[in-house]
Order: sequence, then structure tokens, then C-alpha cells
Amino acid sequence: MSDSAHSHSHFGDIAQKSSLRLVISLVLTLGFVIFEAIAGYQAHSLALLADAGHNLTDVVALALSWYAIRLSTQPAHAGKTFGYHRAGILVALVNSMTLVFIAFGIFYQAYQRFLLPMPVDANTLIGVGSIAFFINAGTAWLIMHGSEHDLNLRSTFIHLMGDVISTIGAVFAGIAILYTQLNWLDPLVSLLIGLLILWNAIGILRESIVILLESTPSDIDMSEIVRDLMSVNGVGGVHDLHVWSINQNLRVLSAHVLVTADMNISDGAAIQKAINEVVSHHYNIHHCTLQLECEVCNPDVLYCDLNHRHKHHQEDHEHHEHSHQHKDGEVCHGH
Repeated sequence: MSDSAHSHSHFGDIAQKSSLRLVISLVLTLGFVIFEAIAGYQAHSLALLADAGHNLTDVVALALSWYAIRLSTQPAHAGKTFGYHRAGILVALVNSMTLVFIAFGIFYQAYQRFLLPMPVDANTLIGVGSIAFFINAGTAWLIMHGSEHDLNLRSTFIHLMGDVISTIGAVFAGIAILYTQLNWLDPLVSLLIGLLILWNAIGILRESIVILLESTPSDIDMSEIVRDLMSVNGVGGVHDLHVWSINQNLRVLSAHVLVTADMNISDGAAIQKAINEVVSHHYNIHHCTLQLECEVCNPDVLYCDLNHRHKHHQEDHEHHEHSHQHKDGEVCHGH
């Protein structure tokens, strides 16, 4: 079996296991959302209702994550030459935006409760919050595996961990209300839950946008990667260098490489193989597109300016059209 086939098979096994864990978590979370919403409504607890709302977004997040993982296993084709690996990033973006809206909804409801506090059934708040803690902790544990290397799973895991922390807050609020009768503690806990959700959402949102903008991965030093490429025997220069991410795990590099001498194709292949080994072992980049050059081509331009090239192309095109129209005018005038 080839390395690529083995890698694809391994990825398929991981995706299948992740899908199963997502389905189990989704069923458990959906069942608890219904129970918690009813309990929160009967107990007049905004903390429980806020947590139920957050859990509902978890159901959506889990469903989207499951779909993205299933989609990412589909093979690449002529219309999607990189496959569907970006599906998980889009899901992470949607999940983070959903979390932002939920957080601001909680802020508004907490503000209303501060203005007009309502009596809270502390015993219900404690009991339901305790059950919620175990369910949320269990589902978060299921999703935790693999989440450190997958932004899609990590966005869902943060959803669930937000619930774990928020249910702990709801239980403490219930205990405090039981002994102090200070009902405003309920919206205070809701406000803290909202801040936690918003903080996590902004982090995932920022990372999703960075990947979608095809920015250089934050842990890669471009000056260092240039030095490593220049250290390869036969490399005399590097320009038009790009490094970006398809998703959190799949990184891509493209570059123009100036070789030090005119050489056979087999010698050039050896240089390409050496470069691939360097970027794979040092930077976890497993997909490279390299253009070997024997003559200097913009050697001072390390990162190509696409806007500059587009402008020159457009000017050349306009000049060509203008010349063509001028010639046509001369012919018409002759007639």
C-alpha cells in the first residue's frame, strides 16, 4: 500500500470514529436540552434557560461538525481539487458566530433580570445543574479526542466545555440563592457564562478567518523557512514563496526555486525531494508545488504581489484593445 493510500485510510478511520462520538454526543445533548428548558421555565431560572440555549447551539454545532467530517472524507475531483477539507473550517466559523449571537442574547436577558429580578427555585437549579454537569462533561470528553488538531472539532469541544463551566456556575448560584435568597445571583452567573462563551467564540472566529484568508500559519517563521530552503544543496535563491493552510492540519507551500547551475531533470528532482523532506519534517507541510528556475526571475521579490501583476496584465490588455481599435479606425477611414 502506498503512503498516500495508507494516509487516506488512516484519515477515514479517524473520521469514522469521530462521527460516531459526535452522534452519541448529539443524542445525549438534544435529550438534555428539552429537559433543561422545561426545568428552567418552571423554576424561573435564567441561568438554566441560558444554559439550555447554549446546549441547543451545541446540538447544531455537533450536527454541523458531524456533517463536515463526513464531507471531508469525500475524494477530490475536477470541481474540488483540494477535496472538501475546508468544510470543517466553515463549520467552525458558523459555530463561533452562533456563539457570539447567543452570548449577546444572554447579556440582554441578564440585563432585564437585573432590572426586574424574579424568584428562583434554588433546589431545581442545583439538581438540574448537577445533571447537566455530568452530561456535558461526558460529551465534552467524547469530542476531546482529536480536537487539538482539528478546528472543527475544537469549536464543538469549546461549545461543550462552555456548558461544563456554565453548569458549575449554575449549581453554585443555586446554592448561594438557597442560603442568601439573593435572586440577582442567577442573572449574574448568566452574565459570566455569556462572557465565557464570547471569549471562546472570538478565538475560534479569529482562527477560522485566518485560515480562510490563507494567512501564513502562526507557528511558521517565513525567514526561518527561507534559510532552511537555502541550505538545501543546489538551491541558489527562493522567491514567490507562499505558505497557507487548507485546514488546521493540511498545510501547503508553493515557491519558485533558483538552482545554482544548469542541470538534468533527475538532478532537479533530487532538489525537490530534499526540499519536501525539509518542510515536511520541520514545518509539517506535506503538499509542495515547486518551480525550479535556472535564470533569475524577480530574485528580490520573496512574496509575489498579485495586485501588481494583475495591474500590469490589465494595462497590457487595455493597450492591446486600444491598438486594435486604432487599427480598425484607420481601415474604416480608408474606406
